[in-house]
Amino acid sequence: MGEIRRVGVVGAGLMGSGIAEVCARAGLDVLVGEVSPQAVQAGQQRVMSSLDRAVRAGKISETDSGAAMGGLRFTTDFGEFADRELIVEAVTEQEQAKVEVLAALDKIVVSREAIFASNTSSIPIMRLAMAISRAPQVIGIHFFNPVPRLQLVELIPSLATSEETYWRAEAFVTVTLGKTAVRCRDRAGFVVNALLIPYLLSAIRMLESGFAGAEDIDNGMVLGCGHPMGPLRLSDLIGLDTVKAVAESMYAEFKEPLYAPPPLLLRMVDAGLLGRKSGRGFYDYTG
Repeated sequence: MGEIRRVGVVGAGLMGSGIAEVCARAGLDVLVGEVSPQAVQAGQQRVMSSLDRAVRAGKISETDSGAAMGGLRFTTDFGEFADRELIVEAVTEQEQAKVEVLAALDKIVVSREAIFASNTSSIPIMRLAMAISRAPQVIGIHFFNPVPRLQLVELIPSLATSEETYWRAEAFVTVTLGKTAVRCRDRAGFVVNALLIPYLLSAIRMLESGFAGAEDIDNGMVLGCGHPMGPLRLSDLIGLDTVKAVAESMYAEFKEPLYAPPPLLLRMVDAGLLGRKSGRGFYDYTG
């Protein structure tokens, strides 16, 4: 079984476009799928903007940027994924949406050795694996935003994932992409979000109760604890809808009150105040 060279990414949002970019920068043949021409155009623009920033920062050359874009193809035809050796599902953090994508890919991908990966940040991999006929080849490969900058990747095998799938996925992440992998148990939230989400929710509850203002909460953690970003700005960066979805997934599994999303978070998501991606969350990004 050779090195993985043909990669598919389903979803070209913040996470999907970042995953596609790092794969293309590694010299891989990358196919990115989206649901509409408009979504394809938005995904292409995200990758190009990210590569331009990397060039301006001196992290890559113009030649490298051009080579990465040359290794990327975008499509709205899922039939084109038939020859992929590894596919990363990076659609919205909703179980049904992910199940539908994986089930569709199971009928399309030809290779009986292909790896089906999910970038979910909280949904148990076992539930996703049961959606397809090749459960031993399903694994969680969870990147962090912004994908080109953050080094960590969580690898989450389910009870059904074969050891062969795990080791191939680990080699792909560590050798091919040059990132650091941590192995996690298949529990909602895995390692990072199991620690991070209660912290973010605590900050939201502090704001909601009037205990302290947003700037004071964030400055307390940045200037007092040395964090690079405060919890409310970090929530805005992640996306408040994603924070809510992860919290709900973890609360559903563990029933611990610290995982329950606060009413303020629920109302903000209902109002479309999702953070940076919507222009407003705990802070205003429209100016």
